[in-house]
This record gives sequence, structure tokens and C-alpha cells, in this order.
Amino acid sequence: MLTHLKTFFILVVSLITATNSIAAHIVTDSEGQKTLSSVPQRVAALNWDIAEQVIELGITPVGMPDIKGYQEWVVKPAVPSDVRDIGTRSEPNYELLAELKPDVILIASPQKDLFERLSEIAPVLFYQTYSEKHDNISAAFQSFRQIAQVLGKEAVADKKLALISERMDELKEQLDIAFPGDKPLVTTFRFASETSVYIYGKNSIPEYVLRYMGFENAMPQPASQWGVTQKGVTDLRHIKNGIAMYFQPFNHKAKLERSVVWRAMPFVRNKRVTDIESTWSYGGAMSVLYNAEAITASLLNLASVQ
Repeated sequence: MLTHLKTFFILVVSLITATNSIAAHIVTDSEGQKTLSSVPQRVAALNWDIAEQVIELGITPVGMPDIKGYQEWVVKPAVPSDVRDIGTRSEPNYELLAELKPDVILIASPQKDLFERLSEIAPVLFYQTYSEKHDNISAAFQSFRQIAQVLGKEAVADKKLALISERMDELKEQLDIAFPGDKPLVTTFRFASETSVYIYGKNSIPEYVLRYMGFENAMPQPASQWGVTQKGVTDLRHIKNGIAMYFQPFNHKAKLERSVVWRAMPFVRNKRVTDIESTWSYGGAMSVLYNAEAITASLLNLASVQ
């Protein structure tokens, strides 16, 4: 009798172990494979590029940082109205985050140092899209697929990635028509202040987009973690007769246009300068498309007046 009970007990334990194994959700982040108890339903996204990807996959995060800043700089996709603002990207509100009871917390490199403390609230997955050690665009697409698998949204990700490819080919055709023959050199940048800029170079979304469309950089810059190099505004003179494009938001345009230095730039004198609507150049996979659409719209507008 005892032998039968022992055998029965072993069988039950084996079944429970097998069931738990089947129920476990094996996922992959930038550190490798990890195990969650199930597909998470309540997701906290602690960086803008992470939040962008979660929203694009059809999931409303329970919390994300600095929503007002996101709405000004990132813009798309729009943040659902019921998402809670959990503070800044570097200093989230831990108490509020715990109150939201997330099943998983998704972070990027700006939150890497917070990993242990965040792990006290919920399992943490880390996605490093931006690094000087890899190709950021490939990493953006990879992270999108990985996050989709975490959230059980692989089919959605496949459709979105197919859309990016299809839409970018359409945009390239439009630019080929607007700029027949040899395309002009183009440099994209953001104003850091009225006297300095961040120029996009290798390993950046804007340069990837422009190369895809057949344009070369008038001021080539080396690869870096974020794909930007900080320069003084006066260095922009090296664009010469190329096209200069700067991303919004920039709230000192009127003052800039009164600057003698700015007005002396060759691209300004030749009316080969334009702005680009607010679009995040440090985002995820869909940011590649949004940058492509915004850059294309500005280039088409510039071509139409020349």
C-alpha cells in the first residue's frame, strides 16, 4: 500500500511540474532567455522607445514616464488617455509603479542601473536598442520582435514590419521623382541650443532613412551609441550647398533667423534648409517609418519650391 501511495505521489508531483513547465512563458531580452509565469497583461514601459513599441503592438501600458515630454518629442503613436505617468525616465516613482501592480517592467539602457530595485516590484526585461557596439536599426527591429513575443503579439509585429518595408519603398519612389538624377547631399540634426547641434550620422535612424532613399550625408559623422555627434552651429557651414534639415521642436527659430552667422550659411542663402515635424529619432521599429515619412514630407516640400 505504501509503495502505491509513493508511486502516486511521485506521479502527481511530476504532473504538477510538467504543467508548470508548459505554463511558463519563455522570453528573450538583450541579456538572453528569461522565464515569466505567463504572458503579461499589465505592462510598465519605463523608456519612450519601449512605450512606443508596446503601444504599437496594441497594448496599453499601465504606466510610462514623462507623458507630456513624449507628446512633444515622440508624438506617435499617441499615448492612450488611461496610461499613468510614473515620473521621469531616470527617476521613476517607485511607489506609484508598485501600486499599478505590473506583471512585467520593460526597461532600456537609461534604466539599467535601476534593475535591482525595479525587480522588487515585478520581473524586469531589458532591451538595449541603442549601443555603439551594434547596428541600432537592426537592434530596433529585433527588440520589436522580442517585445512582441513577450506580449503574445507576434502576428501584429509581423504586419507592422511588413508595412514599414512597403511604405518606405513608396516614399523612395516619390523622392526619386522629386529629385531625378543625382540626389543632393542632406544633413539632419537637432538643435541642442542656439549655438550647438546634434548631427545625425552613422548608426542613426535619420541617416538610415536617407541612405535607404538614396541620399548621402553632407557632413558624415562616425557611429556612436545614439548616432549623433555634437557640434557648434558654425560647423554647419560644411554642409555648403547641401540640404540642411532640423527636427522640431525648436522654439527659437525667429531668433535663429536673425542671426548673422545663420544667414551666412550657404544652405540658408540658397534656400536649401527646412524643418522636420517632431519625430523621435531614438525610438523603436515604427520610429524608422515615422522618420521616413517626416523626412520625405519635408524634402518633397523643399523640392516643390525650388
